[in-house]
Amino acid sequence: MMRPLAEILSESQALLATGRPAAVEALLKPHLAGGIGPIPLWKLLAVALRRQGRFAAARPIQEMIVETLPGDLSAHYDLADTLLTLGEFERGFREYRYRYSLPHTRAIERKVQRPRWEGTPIPGKTLLIHDEQGFGDTFQFIRLTRAARERSQARVIVEVNQAAFSLIQRSYPDFHVIPRGQLPPPFDYHCELMSLPAALGLQLADLPGDVAYLQAAPERIERWRARLRDLPRPLVALAWAGRPSHPNDASRSMPLATFAPLASTGVHCVAVQKGPAADEETPTGLALTRLGPEIADFEDTAAILSVADLLISVDSSPAHLAGGLGRPAWVLLPFEPEWRWLLTREDSPWYPQHRLFRQKTPGDWVGVMEQVRTVLHKMAEQHARQPQRAVS
Repeated sequence: MMRPLAEILSESQALLATGRPAAVEALLKPHLAGGIGPIPLWKLLAVALRRQGRFAAARPIQEMIVETLPGDLSAHYDLADTLLTLGEFERGFREYRYRYSLPHTRAIERKVQRPRWEGTPIPGKTLLIHDEQGFGDTFQFIRLTRAARERSQARVIVEVNQAAFSLIQRSYPDFHVIPRGQLPPPFDYHCELMSLPAALGLQLADLPGDVAYLQAAPERIERWRARLRDLPRPLVALAWAGRPSHPNDASRSMPLATFAPLASTGVHCVAVQKGPAADEETPTGLALTRLGPEIADFEDTAAILSVADLLISVDSSPAHLAGGLGRPAWVLLPFEPEWRWLLTREDSPWYPQHRLFRQKTPGDWVGVMEQVRTVLHKMAEQHARQPQRAVS
């Protein structure tokens, strides 16, 4: 006899909370034998498979749920995440439009009383493209605005958050860029920045598209070059924690203490970390100059990344900012990564200058840092053999 559904759900959720997805799979399989069973159990099974890195196995379950419950927006969103992680952009971005009206997206949803642009030519019309989510999303997807202008044949207005406004305005002087909160000029159509891939039919093979599409302010670069001139090279910028309110921050962020192995690599580090984590104690022996109190905005961070030799960062906005600037970065990823980093690859199709370091098992930052330490030590040795090399 099947146990009460509420009891199975409660036990499964408790096992997931303690990092035991394989145990959840074992618990659920008997209740889903023959391909039938309650949808809530199928949903939990898909989560358990993803937590084990088995996205391809989760996909048909999520597709079945969407077909069975087409009105379940969260099911569409979960399927989108899996498809995008697998690199299946065409359908993935179509399903991604269901991201709104969910508990964690309701705050960012924007009710616009104009039709959404779906990728057709609209010559003579005005198209408002507006950002919607985190800073990293803005830095990643702003590259698509020129393709949208070409496809739409429209006059394009770009609206971005206040923190990124001056950087985007300078990098896109051929656009009318406005800060969020300012009343936009009249427009006929709108499109969220992260809906552009669906409107444009973006494929994995289309990447990276524009590279080095963001430009740091020359005067800031000169100021930071002078500030950092006397620090030894290689000069490595560090960011170890993202925004604490991010739903997956517990998995993607780490303590500064985790970077202790880098003390033996012979590099000098500069912290571009902001927020509460910026005050964490420096590991013994790590050569670290803290720049956080001197960083006023993303313009400063962009300039520092333009001067440093490398950024090492968790999956947070500095990684995307470096990518938009065309600067090298090593991105440290949890076992279950965000969809934009795909699976297993050590490179990023979005950012040719990036290298990805992934957890081999959930929570294993020690193993990631050992990989980083080894490669960074080699980089420092190569730099020592070429002391005359100029660094821009």
